Amino acid sequence: MIELSTLRVFLAAAEEKNFSKAAKRLHLSQSAVSQNIQAMERAYDVELFVRHGRSVELSEAGDTLLPIVRDVLRSARLMEDSLHNIKHEVGGELLIACSTSAGKYLMPSLLSMFQEKYPGVHPRVKVMSRESVYERLLSQKIPMGVSSKLLEHRDLECQPLFEDRIFLIVPTNHPWADYGQATPDDLVGQRIILREEVSGTCETILQGLKKYGVTPDMLNVVMELGNPEAIEMAVERGVGIAFVSEMVAARGLAFGRIKKVEVPDLDLRRMVYVARHVNYPFTRAQTLFWEFAQNQRENLNTEIWNSLTTFESVA
Repeated sequence: MIELSTLRVFLAAAEEKNFSKAAKRLHLSQSAVSQNIQAMERAYDVELFVRHGRSVELSEAGDTLLPIVRDVLRSARLMEDSLHNIKHEVGGELLIACSTSAGKYLMPSLLSMFQEKYPGVHPRVKVMSRESVYERLLSQKIPMGVSSKLLEHRDLECQPLFEDRIFLIVPTNHPWADYGQATPDDLVGQRIILREEVSGTCETILQGLKKYGVTPDMLNVVMELGNPEAIEMAVERGVGIAFVSEMVAARGLAFGRIKKVEVPDLDLRRMVYVARHVNYPFTRAQTLFWEFAQNQRENLNTEIWNSLTTFESVA
């Protein structure tokens, strides 16, 4: 009989396609992951993975097994949930995929508030691209996802979570730092740091500038970075100027490492959404969190902007 713990190791290895990453996700050693997989393969005389150095791919047998393992583990979670309900408790894992930089800053606050109410729940946030969130929701590999893109599909339910604001930051020695204002036309010729083109932040910025006749080919993009914190650090060091989520810039502003520049004609905002598959069987914890997130929407926006106002006043 295969243990559920072994099936969890198989699932993590199949999703990560790397035993080391699977071990990190499960808080195990890499050797423990390898031993679990090898034990499954020996017990049933079948190869589940094709090894390619550090990376692995599912074999045909492993690919056949994967959806069955997902169903077994999902049933086990539902059973665990039922046992908690008998004792009038809420517990279990709460997995959420997140694609936005703003979401990464938001989720710890939201989840900590939820845990205060339901301490038996164990949240886990997995960061990935917007496309991965969409694909994994559709294939029911994850129960919930947070994305800056409205995920439109008949099988997905998508609800607004909070509104993210994006603004311009510059180094403290930049000519605009003291004046504190610029126009869209002023951006032409400036050394600009951007997120990668597929990111929601970059998409919002380019769409906003386009309304004022500023196209990507007119910008002097000196660097593209996939990490918003790295962009903020590059601005600190004087590499260039950048548009970032207000939450990403909050700490740098508080410590006076960067300056915020208003672009009055340019109001960059984007909605961040929480989504789920309508046919995914939620546990009680997942259902309660979905409802909790909706109920906290107005409070989240108020709390975020109040905290940012405090940061700016400190700066």
